[in-house]
Amino acid sequence: MGIWIMARMTFLEAARKKILWTALLAGAAFLTLFGTGMHYQVKDFNASGMTPFLRYQILSTMLQIGFYAIDMLAVVMTVLTSVDTISGEIASSTIHAIATKPVARWQVLIGKWLGFTAMVAAFVALMFGGVLSIGYFIGGVRPHHVALGAGLVFLECLLVLTTTFLFGTFFSTLTNGLIVLGLHGLAFIGGWLEQIGSATNSPRIVAVGIVSSLIMPSEAIWRRAAYEMQSAILRTLDFSPFASRSAPSLAMLVYAALYLTAALAIALYQFERRDL
Repeated sequence: MGIWIMARMTFLEAARKKILWTALLAGAAFLTLFGTGMHYQVKDFNASGMTPFLRYQILSTMLQIGFYAIDMLAVVMTVLTSVDTISGEIASSTIHAIATKPVARWQVLIGKWLGFTAMVAAFVALMFGGVLSIGYFIGGVRPHHVALGAGLVFLECLLVLTTTFLFGTFFSTLTNGLIVLGLHGLAFIGGWLEQIGSATNSPRIVAVGIVSSLIMPSEAIWRRAAYEMQSAILRTLDFSPFASRSAPSLAMLVYAALYLTAALAIALYQFERRDL
């Protein structure tokens, strides 16, 4: 019972944060811009008489770019809304108001984690639904396996959220944010290096990319999501955010799930033993 009360309190508290509403406004602005671009692109195609096949592939690429932007926005929103939850409450001593109640510490942390999980799920569903609607109703295109793609992006956000909770039990808010965003940046660069190495047959560069994915597998999850959502023709592109020569395997997804589980377990252990 304590877990669900804490989850509800966390969800309501997160919903009142300005950063969440800022992220929603940014998402709405992006969807407006994306929809406008898709609209005018379709009008130009109609005027030029482009072949249906080429038109569909170009609009499908635009749709993938839309999902790519939503993925980055969701990850940043996840970090910024949750980075102050553990470390900030400890630093300000507001955690005492909860810790003194007859609720176990692990219930406090899990409840907060579940509250943010619900918030992230709602945000990803809302943004994915917006991009999907624009692609279908304006461009007449739909991605493959969109539910699987959205689920993988949600998994990526959960991984980032859990990592934020983990470092929040060790470090201050600022340090926590820098570490998590730095790790995600490392994964982002490593993912591009792996794609470049695959396209240029450079196994050492590929190895560097794989190592970065093992350190932080967030970008690998996105690349698998992009691979699942794109058409067979888009998968042949060797140098793009959706390249598939080095598409992460299912084993990498299992590793990411184990990584998330281990991070949550360590966060629970550290929170239990930390002096509040």
